[in-house]
Amino acid sequence: MSFVIEEIIFDAIKILRSPIHSDHRGFFEEMYRADAFIRNGIPTDFIQDNHSRSRQGVIRGMHAQHTAPMGKLVHVVRGQIQLVEIDIRKGSPTFGNHVSIDVSDVNGRTVWIPPGFANGFAILSEEADVHYKCTALYNPSGEIAINPLDPQLGIRWLIDDPILSDKDKAAMTFAEYAQQPMF
Repeated sequence: MSFVIEEIIFDAIKILRSPIHSDHRGFFEEMYRADAFIRNGIPTDFIQDNHSRSRQGVIRGMHAQHTAPMGKLVHVVRGQIQLVEIDIRKGSPTFGNHVSIDVSDVNGRTVWIPPGFANGFAILSEEADVHYKCTALYNPSGEIAINPLDPQLGIRWLIDDPILSDKDKAAMTFAEYAQQPMF
């Protein structure tokens, strides 16, 4: 048995689960399998892989890339994160809404995030290694950032005293983004 879709959110974000095979030596799990992704309507034309390591309390995001639009396949290799996605698609019935997803090395979730969502995560464990496959090359001039602590978003982060980059602290509010949506 390979990947199965656990849930579809906003008719676009897909939470997948791959069986984790454990024994006295440790465990084994598939992180990517083209035939299963094609069968579940997920692109397989990933052209960049990223890996981040962060310590507890860090929030990375909320980021999206409009030029060239980037989809991401997110998997936690070690640790636990609170993955948050904001629908930033103009005209979407869920525009401005967000979802919070628990992703960890224990629950085996992999999350497909298509273009049109601002993506961020908080580190809940002591450290976390996050791996994500991308459908476009990183383009800093085509990236937008929305402040993850913007009260209008109403995100209930599961950490106290969040640690943000200067870029994320200075990011625009959702109201500023909504004046000229890029998706």
